[in-house]
Parts: sequence; C-alpha cells; structure tokens
Amino acid sequence: MIAQPYQLYVERTDTSKNMARYYAMSIEPDLFGEACLIRRWGRIGARGQRLIHHFKREEEAVGLFLQLLRQKRRRGYGPRANFSREAIS
Repeated sequence: MIAQPYQLYVERTDTSKNMARYYAMSIEPDLFGEACLIRRWGRIGARGQRLIHHFKREEEAVGLFLQLLRQKRRRGYGPRANFSREAIS
C-alpha cells in the first residue's frame, strides 16, 4: 500500500535547439500491493515512451524517484506553469 502519492511532471524546452521534452513519474501500487515507479518521457505533444520499475518496498521506489528527480533538475528540467493532470495521462 502506498502511504503517500508521488507524482512529478517536468519539462525542458530550448527553442534555439528545437527541444521540447517532458518527463513524468509516479509511484503507484500494483495488483499485488507492491510499489511501481512508472516513468514516461518524450517530446511534448507526442506519446513518448514508458518504463515501469517494480519494488517490494515503497522506500526503494521513493529512493529511485528522488534520484531521478535530482538528475532531471541538473539537466535543466523544471515545472510547467500551466500544469494539468491530463498532461501525465
């Protein structure tokens, strides 16, 4: 069971390089009650890619979530001003 919801949606844009990327993560329970870290990324407006990591304990999923968050911030990703929940679906 997930004790607290973890969700993230960040973007990185650079018009001079024609770059418009998004990165989304969430931690959700699977059918067996274990934690899953779901990652989505790609070009803004496109479907992109998805990767799911399965963990026995929520703490392991949170650790990877925070590690990836720090990595994305270092690379210039930041929150979008007009965030809507439909953007991560």
